[in-house]
Amino acid sequence: MAFTQAVKMHVGNVCGRSWMSSYQRGSTVMSQRQRDYGAVLCGRCQNSSQKLCPNSRAMHATRPLMITKLLSVDEIFARRSLQDYIKKMETEYRDSLTVVNMTEGQQDGVEELRVKRTRVSVLAPLIQYTRELQTKQQEFAETETLLKDDDPDMRDLAVLEREACQKAIQDVRQKILSLLIPEEESDMSDLVLEVTAGVGGQEAMLFTAEVFDMYQSFAAHQGWGFDILEYMKSEIGGLRHASASVSGPKSYKRMKFEAGVHRVQRVPKTEKQGRMHTSTMTVAVLPQPTEITFTINAKDLRIETKRASGAGGQHVNTTDSAVRIVHLPTGVVSECQQERSQLKNKEKAMKVLRAKLYSMRLEEETSKRYTARKVQIGTKGRSEKIRTYNFPQDRITDHRILKTVHDVREFLVGEELLEEMNLALEEFSNQEILMDILGENNSDQ
Repeated sequence: MAFTQAVKMHVGNVCGRSWMSSYQRGSTVMSQRQRDYGAVLCGRCQNSSQKLCPNSRAMHATRPLMITKLLSVDEIFARRSLQDYIKKMETEYRDSLTVVNMTEGQQDGVEELRVKRTRVSVLAPLIQYTRELQTKQQEFAETETLLKDDDPDMRDLAVLEREACQKAIQDVRQKILSLLIPEEESDMSDLVLEVTAGVGGQEAMLFTAEVFDMYQSFAAHQGWGFDILEYMKSEIGGLRHASASVSGPKSYKRMKFEAGVHRVQRVPKTEKQGRMHTSTMTVAVLPQPTEITFTINAKDLRIETKRASGAGGQHVNTTDSAVRIVHLPTGVVSECQQERSQLKNKEKAMKVLRAKLYSMRLEEETSKRYTARKVQIGTKGRSEKIRTYNFPQDRITDHRILKTVHDVREFLVGEELLEEMNLALEEFSNQEILMDILGENNSDQ
């Protein structure tokens, strides 16, 4: 039984509007100009097009996981590869600390000193918990000896002490594992959420509206901000396409697992003969970079305005408030007509454009990394559904980890059940990242 990893959806959508480039319609083939720009954008670490940015690890496309089940903390620590890796980190820490102490105050080797100081700072918490673990394990061994004492009171005390040691050991081990999984620049970002109706006509649009509402509720449940950037309704109250800016602590880290194709199976409101239909919609989750880490040259932009269309009363077709921005080096397009103010629409369109270009950069770097490791990362096609919402069976199944929960209506509320699914995905993802770091994922499979 193979699990599958989380999907990194292509940053485009499939709403089919005439302004959209082939890149935005979900083409998995980028032009050479777009690929080159993906390398140029990584100015944070001045990487050339042949190098990989160590600051990013975007979501993988669907592919079989190398692990078939979640391992316990004890099972992970029993692996020789983990022990060897921790020893390697301890050696690097000692060597870096030696260099720092020897070159402190010297004019030569300033760059090396800076690098070693950074490594000492990064590795210090890991080394601290490793030493704390050794201390707790020694205390546990001492309590084991006391269990053989002739004094029954001493044995009872030893039992209690052993339980406390076991809990402390588990807690420290969990902290060590958390430190081994590197934080990513994008994980700390806010995000732009895009939903688009797929196959299924009006039913797909109705479901898209429900999913968008679910994420709005989930953001409120997490205490995040949720600012709607674009909202294109259908004729019967569904949703053709919508986007929103989501801001809050680790919002992208939590929401990135939602990117992909969502499938619904139910009898639509529009069905008169009671037949069950299968429809789809897509979710794109784009990390929103900060001004410090990501900049766009103004001369690379073509900004156009036009009359807004759709519902809006006197505002519609009276002022040129709708804004369309084209990024000339890549052809990526962003537009907004949500607000009455042209200035506000421009601000929102720029936010979406920045997110799309930043996501393109992350995708390019991730693609290079997995190509270099000869890992099959899938087609990234929109047929690769990540989750099914089956109303007749009242179940939701995530196909990446084969996890099923029940009560579809409660799931669509966007609170505890969605959070449960989200945490399970994060746990599986973290474990595979860890196995990858330890070299236990066979890249030839």
